[in-house]
Amino acid sequence: MSPVDPDLVHAIESLYARGVTDGLPVVPPTRALVDRAVAACGREAGELVALVPPNYGRATVEKIAINAVMAGCRPEYLPVVIAAVEAVCDEAFDLHGVSATTNAPSPLVIVNGPIRGPLEINSGAGVFGSGWRANATIGRAVRLVCVNLGGARPGVVSMSTLAHPGRYTYCIGEHEEASPWESLAVEHGFAPEQSTVALLAADAPLGVYAQRSRTPEDLLPTLAASMAVISHHKMTHWGDTLVVLSPEHAKILGDAGWKKADVRRWLHERLQWPVCELVPGHNGGEGLPEHVLAKFAHPAAERAMIPKFRSPENIKLVVAGGTAGRFSAIVPGWTFSKGSNLVFRRVLS
Repeated sequence: MSPVDPDLVHAIESLYARGVTDGLPVVPPTRALVDRAVAACGREAGELVALVPPNYGRATVEKIAINAVMAGCRPEYLPVVIAAVEAVCDEAFDLHGVSATTNAPSPLVIVNGPIRGPLEINSGAGVFGSGWRANATIGRAVRLVCVNLGGARPGVVSMSTLAHPGRYTYCIGEHEEASPWESLAVEHGFAPEQSTVALLAADAPLGVYAQRSRTPEDLLPTLAASMAVISHHKMTHWGDTLVVLSPEHAKILGDAGWKKADVRRWLHERLQWPVCELVPGHNGGEGLPEHVLAKFAHPAAERAMIPKFRSPENIKLVVAGGTAGRFSAIVPGWTFSKGSNLVFRRVLS
C-alpha cells in the first residue's frame, strides 16, 4: 500500500472547509488539470458562458472547467458541461426558482446525438444509475456550478424540504438506436448529426412496472395512471414532464403504428377530470386554486373538464434504458410559479 500523500489530503479537506463540494470528495482543481480541460474545449479561458442565478456568478469557460475537474470529468466532457450550463441559465429554465424553491427539482441533463458514443454516455441498462463516469461527472459538474457559481447552497439558499439524489448528479443519454421515433433533439428541430443537451428541472424518476402489457391499449392506461399522481392526484395545468419509455415499451407503441404525437394526445385526453372532483376538501384537501374555482358558479356540481397538463406538447417522450424489461419512468418537471421549461443547447466541440 502506497503511503498517504499529505498534500492531497490537505487539498481535499481544504475544499470541504471552503464549502465547494457537494458532500462527496472532489478532485483538487490544479492548474495543470484545469488548463488541460480548457484546451480540450477549444475556447478561451476567460470567455463568459453565462451568469448563474440566483447570485449571477460569472460562469467563464475556466470557472466551468474548475467545477468539471472537481466533479471528476475527463477533459473531453467539457463541451457537454458548457452547453448544459448555458441551457440551465436560460430564463426559460428559471434556475433562480429551481435553486430557491422548497420543492425538490434538480437539473436533469439529457444528451442526444453522436457525441454519446465517444464519450460513453450511458443511455441503456441502468440509465439513471451508477457505473458510468460520463453520466456521473457531467451531471455532477452542472450541480457544482449551480452551487459554487450560482450560490445554491443547501440549507442557505437552496431550501428544498426533501430534495432527491439527483442533486448529486442527474444525467442520461437517449437510447436513440432503440427508438421507433425521431430523437428528442430531432423532434425539437435539431439535425441527427448534431449533438445536444436538453435541461429539465426534474424530480426523481417514478418507476412504472407494466410487464404484462403487450398492446398500446394496455400500456397507455398504466402510464396515465402513474402520471395522474404527479405533485398530487388533483394537480392540474402541469408543465413539461418527461416520459422515459424503455425500448420494449417503445417497441409496443411503434410496432402498432403509434407516433409520438399520438401518444401525447392520448395521454393528455385521458388525464382530465371534472371540476367537481377537483374542489379542495373533496377526496383530499388539495384541489383547484381559488382563482380557478371563481370562474364557475357552482364548482361542486360543475362537470367541465380540467386537464392535468397544459397541453399535449408538455409531455416529452424519450426512449432510454436496457433492451430487456418492460419498465418505464415518469420524471416530473417543476411547474410552480411560472415554472421551468425544457431547454436545449447544441454541444460545440
